[in-house]
Amino acid sequence: MKKLLFLFLLLSSNAFAQRNLNIEETVFGPRTYAVQNLLSTAWIPESNTFTYLDATYQNLMQRSATSSWKEEVLISKADLEKILKEKFSGKEISLRIFPYDYNWLDKQTIKFTVETEESTYYVHYATDTKTISNFIEATNKGTNQELTSDYSKVAYLVGQNISIVDKQGQVTEVTSDTIDGIVNGSDYTHRQEFGINKGMWWNEQNDKLVYYRKDETMVTNYPLIQWEERVATVKNVRYPMAGMKSEEVTLVIYDTKTKQKITLQTGEPKEQYLTAVNWDPSGEFIYVGVLNREQNHLKLNQYAVKDGSFVKTLFEEKSTTWVEPQHPLVFSPKNKNEFIYQSDRDGFNQLYLFNTDGKLLKSLGFEQTVVSDFIGFTAKGESVLYSGVTNNGLDRQLFEVNLKTAKTKQLTKDSGTHSAKLNTTGTYILDQYSNLTTPNNIQVLDVKKGTSTEILKAGNPFVGKINNPKIEFVELQSADGVTPLTGRIIYPSDFDPNKTYPVMYYLYGGSHSQLVTNRWLGGAGYFDIYMAQQGYIVFSMDNRGTDARGKAFASATHRQLGQAEMQDQLKGIDFLKSKSFVDQSKMGIFGWSFGGFMTTSFMVHHPDIFKVAVAGGPVIDWKYYEVMYGERYMDTPQENPEGYKLTSLEDKADKLKGRLLIIHGAQDPVVVQQNSMQFIQGAIKAGKQVDYFLYPSHEHNVSGKERVHMYQKIADYFGDALRGKL
Repeated sequence: MKKLLFLFLLLSSNAFAQRNLNIEETVFGPRTYAVQNLLSTAWIPESNTFTYLDATYQNLMQRSATSSWKEEVLISKADLEKILKEKFSGKEISLRIFPYDYNWLDKQTIKFTVETEESTYYVHYATDTKTISNFIEATNKGTNQELTSDYSKVAYLVGQNISIVDKQGQVTEVTSDTIDGIVNGSDYTHRQEFGINKGMWWNEQNDKLVYYRKDETMVTNYPLIQWEERVATVKNVRYPMAGMKSEEVTLVIYDTKTKQKITLQTGEPKEQYLTAVNWDPSGEFIYVGVLNREQNHLKLNQYAVKDGSFVKTLFEEKSTTWVEPQHPLVFSPKNKNEFIYQSDRDGFNQLYLFNTDGKLLKSLGFEQTVVSDFIGFTAKGESVLYSGVTNNGLDRQLFEVNLKTAKTKQLTKDSGTHSAKLNTTGTYILDQYSNLTTPNNIQVLDVKKGTSTEILKAGNPFVGKINNPKIEFVELQSADGVTPLTGRIIYPSDFDPNKTYPVMYYLYGGSHSQLVTNRWLGGAGYFDIYMAQQGYIVFSMDNRGTDARGKAFASATHRQLGQAEMQDQLKGIDFLKSKSFVDQSKMGIFGWSFGGFMTTSFMVHHPDIFKVAVAGGPVIDWKYYEVMYGERYMDTPQENPEGYKLTSLEDKADKLKGRLLIIHGAQDPVVVQQNSMQFIQGAIKAGKQVDYFLYPSHEHNVSGKERVHMYQKIADYFGDALRGKL
């Protein structure tokens, strides 16, 4: 009996034994140890009911205030699939899950997409009659598909040209350019800077399409060697390097009734950026943000649709650093002559209410709160909702601001990162949040009563499986003494403050980035956790130049990238060195892309700090980087030769002391491989040894199983240099 009891206890202890992450879980762990969640939540319009997909993704569920938020099945995947097969008989309709992209069109209709091998169906489903109330079919051969609001037409790209298909299946070729370098309707215009995520826009009347026409024939072809064939081939990409010839872009209106095209008269010079493209609700005008190549002067212009002529400039923005439009206008549902404009013109990215005469009606900003996401208008159009940054950049909270009074209310309170949705009646908020120690909490907040109802409280997915990482936030001061900086430290699983540990210092540091946020795990990646469990102190910090702290914080890096950033990161390094448990002789640094630039910068500008470094896809000299991003922060090499010389690493390899591994994707069209090759050449000339590794088939990011291989290589490289073989 004692032996049986001992065996039972042994098996039980093994069943609940925790371990460290393995190397495969650095890539696939986020899926394996996913936090419990409700997927695709949405309020049903004009109701106190919200919907979501169940844990199996097979059913659309609902919870309502009238049933005390009890969970019920609204539509099953099986039932929906049956209805689709009956409607599209003869087509191979097979749903793996309930359509996760569903959205509520009105209180009785959801819209979603269904893909077959040949077609994409855009579908309206009536929940009251359980029928397909509207649909349109488009070919899967087309990309960048743009659908009219009435589901009467779909515009799409085939190669470099636009076609439109209507409900009857009739296809119209809008463009037929054959010249290499002429591209129509592509979202990859201005290299997707300035908030550009689409290249075609339908008007509200659903009869006219405005689209980008990009002429990059004058832009240098950059060769990317393709290794698959026995004799390697060349794939050319248009890559405008800083200071060199850039693309020329226009906007064209296509009238589906007359088949006529009109080009907006956006004027000279041809090298300018056309951003924030919006139709006027009337369909008579188009608004365009026209930004000069120097990126320091923006004009919001109005153009007439009838002939493409310039009507007026509503307002202008100028800056001694840069103006960076990131968002289109959002017109008020209550007054079609008013719109919300988002800008950091007054130091923090905030909302402004303008009319179409260009008059500023209200500044809707609240203190120094940075708007991270514009959510939308309340049902009556009297207020707008947005997610705002608080707690020195760490938290995201839901705010509501009244358009008439500009009075602002913070609707969520718990410290953390909130993703919140207000129902259209303004009575309830579906609030989902996490923080450093909270995996996921979902609750319904009663706006009037101020009470909450818990819907889901997720447990720690590591418990009983993986050793739970100990993570702490650290607050430091920027090198200029102005702004608090936030760092994140991860401790080894068996941390003993009386022992000393090697360090992996992971950084990025570039614009529009933030490594440290108050959400589950503090924003740490699974490779960070893996390295901590292997016995490293893992540290990250966000320096000046990164996101969510205002314009002055971001623009401190202007014309000399990497310098203020290193000054701030030195504060993090000093913090680590002040800790008795840090082995200062065994510190390593790792970063990718801008982080690769920062890593290499540290190894040549401060060569005595880190014994080992891994730089992935690093920029080595900003003259090799593209126009849109590079010139915003550095100006051109002709305008700023001192800044380019200061920040270039090409001629500084002779300062290298520690071990450096550079990793690059051989097909990288973002940071072209020439960057790292130039540093290698400089190291050869200086007699310095540098390790180099290519991923032949990957672009800027290494993904899939190759990413597992990459992380193993990095872990081994750190282990060889700092701890002996891991």
